[in-house]
Amino acid sequence: MSVTAAMVKELRERTGAGMMECKKALVASGADIELAIEEMRKSGAAKAAKKSSRVAAEGVVKITSSEDGKSVVMIEINSETDFVAKDDSFLAFTDVVAAKALEMGTESVEDLMAGDVGGETLEAVRTTLISKIGENIQVRRINQLTAEQGVFGHYIHGVKIGVVVNVSTDNADLAKDIAMHIAAVNPEFISEKDVPAEYIAKEKEILIAQVADSGKPPEIVEKMIGGRLRKFLAGITLYGQPFVKNPDMTVEKLLKSENAEVISYKRVEVGEGIDKKEDNFAEEVMAQVRG
Repeated sequence: MSVTAAMVKELRERTGAGMMECKKALVASGADIELAIEEMRKSGAAKAAKKSSRVAAEGVVKITSSEDGKSVVMIEINSETDFVAKDDSFLAFTDVVAAKALEMGTESVEDLMAGDVGGETLEAVRTTLISKIGENIQVRRINQLTAEQGVFGHYIHGVKIGVVVNVSTDNADLAKDIAMHIAAVNPEFISEKDVPAEYIAKEKEILIAQVADSGKPPEIVEKMIGGRLRKFLAGITLYGQPFVKNPDMTVEKLLKSENAEVISYKRVEVGEGIDKKEDNFAEEVMAQVRG
């Protein structure tokens, strides 16, 4: 049986693969579309395995909420390039991943990828997508949050920085404003009471060393250290920071004016902590010229 253009078209629609790849698969399978799909999936798995070692430090943060707003999942899903992170197929995959994560309520990537989606595992869906797109794609981390009181506010800056914050009141606008602040300023702790004692001790040790040779009286030195330490703590705590939309007031004062407090928050930035390959374009061009 000969391979027809209609067969190639059908195979392309069902697999998302390129025309020439579809034609070759059909020729190899003797124009059997089902066999061609099976062999392409096997080949895709092999390709995906090869690509799995490649650095995937681009991608998106995806946030999905339950209908009652009391549960939120935030996931980082990575690709190798920013270009693929904008691909419709990739973005559709992120929707599926987030929905499944919310349904399962798991923070284990391994468990999530074993979950069933339309009769196949999410891992199988990922493998097929890698074969189609040609880049390594990874579900990197999952954050599940549940509100015992108040509301969640969430904010995504572009697609690469995501924040979910739980405030103690039902003021959704306030919660979103706080999420935007956290996205912009990236505090390390909520308030001073959350800063570990050893963290403060280490900073105080550094400050003492900085003023050791100042020649000032001990009581002045103590005041200098105290002032600098307060400034340091204000800079690393959410409550101590000037609110981004109104720097004349701190976040703590804003919250007090609304009779609210921040219960918890999570902030995720795409690629943080991943060792990225730094490309040197000039060297790459010269290498091609020499080659």
